[in-house]
Amino acid sequence: MGKVTGFIDFQRLEEGYEPVTKRVKNWKEFVIALNADQAKVQGARCMDCGTPFCNSGCPVNNIIPDFNDLVYRGTPADWRQAIDVLHQTNNFPEFTGRVCPAPCEAACTLNVNDDPVGIKSIEHAIIDRAWAEGWVQPQPPAAKTGKRVAIVGSGPAGLAAAQQLARAGHEVTVFEKNSRIGGLLRYGIPDFKMEKTHIDRRVDQMQAEGVTFRTGVLVGALPADAKITNDAKETVTPAQLLAEHDAVLLTGGAETSRDLPVPGRELDGVHFAMEFLPQQNKVVAGDKLKKQLRADGKHVIVIGGGDTGSDCVGTSNRHGAASVTQFELMPMPPEQENKPLTWPYWPSKLRTSTSHEEGCEREFAITTTAFVAGTGKDKGRVVGLKTAQVQWQAGRMSEVPGTQKEWKADLVLLAMGFTAPVATVLEAFGVDRDNRGNARAHTEAQGGYATNVARVFAAGDMRRGQSLVVWAIREGRQAARAVDAFLMGTSSLPR
Repeated sequence: MGKVTGFIDFQRLEEGYEPVTKRVKNWKEFVIALNADQAKVQGARCMDCGTPFCNSGCPVNNIIPDFNDLVYRGTPADWRQAIDVLHQTNNFPEFTGRVCPAPCEAACTLNVNDDPVGIKSIEHAIIDRAWAEGWVQPQPPAAKTGKRVAIVGSGPAGLAAAQQLARAGHEVTVFEKNSRIGGLLRYGIPDFKMEKTHIDRRVDQMQAEGVTFRTGVLVGALPADAKITNDAKETVTPAQLLAEHDAVLLTGGAETSRDLPVPGRELDGVHFAMEFLPQQNKVVAGDKLKKQLRADGKHVIVIGGGDTGSDCVGTSNRHGAASVTQFELMPMPPEQENKPLTWPYWPSKLRTSTSHEEGCEREFAITTTAFVAGTGKDKGRVVGLKTAQVQWQAGRMSEVPGTQKEWKADLVLLAMGFTAPVATVLEAFGVDRDNRGNARAHTEAQGGYATNVARVFAAGDMRRGQSLVVWAIREGRQAARAVDAFLMGTSSLPR
């Protein structure tokens, strides 16, 4: 522990942001990261707890007090060691340092009665300095095993597993149906939250470590009517993969969007968020789209109050929407959590994102009952929607009489979460599914991540359903150890 009284002497310092008027005019990241001196002060606030709840609050179990102390000490050698500590548990801290909601901070002991240590901002500072200093280098294996592994899906789970398995000496090939690597990191997270150069340089590193990436390749099948981003020019069957590889790891995302089957759902102008967001990411990357779905000058209503909905808000604002309104089915949570009740667990409280701050009306405890069709030149298009307020009692929802209302809407984006991975992919492999439609596989040390199909494993959203990037990284790392142990009889990879 560096400064014994640091948590008393110093206050939490948040990362800064560029002004709204500037940042909504482009697609660049706008977070102003902590400099070395600011990060040192935040590191000094760490109490080096006897039981560091932040470690267990973090899904990848980052060794947080250690890298906090190293940043507090602050010499170049300490910073160099800090990235080594961070990489012990997290393959991609530049992803989590930008888009993770930081459950570690909710679990921070200082958060019991004060503001938690800025753990996420310290992580962000460490990895950005590591890249700038050239400390992040390829780590090719000392020897090859001769074993071949196919990974289906190039999101955070697939990338983490691929890197771990390649470093263990296996020949790893990652299959991605879209034209660029990254999965939902690439196509689901707007560039203003995470620029895709962060993915590109990790891909370069992993290629230098021996990983092969095959883009535009669909493994299995997609439903004919699937509203899922798919650039595939080639299809590979599960039988082909199993014939050419010693093991297959399924790490696709939970891409089946939750629908809203109310009257008028078929109208033009009602779209899933994952039809809207990937198109903009493709345009930012330089792709040419004939008919991009845009919000310019439109009255946009986003149905769903989570991160995906927030991303739709930020994207609509950058398009120049006339207005943006976000609906949330649940009641508005309290502005401050009940810390004695919830700590060290993730609390329920009102969360206002940077996208909300850029311009958005928020409505809580509201349900959409119908979409309104236009007439004349707007025939077949949505021009509004009908709603009612709801109340919750004993976990059951009911409409409040007399609260019906009609809203103007030219574009409605459904951002209500995701129900499961694509069923046809799992069906093609013959993998058993749980009652939520995910691949059935446990996570125990012995036989973990293995499905009912011999030599086929599953991890990330494919196994656990919609979740956080940091959970995907954890599952990818643990699945890599399970695959390595299956192939070699034992494994030195961390769990």
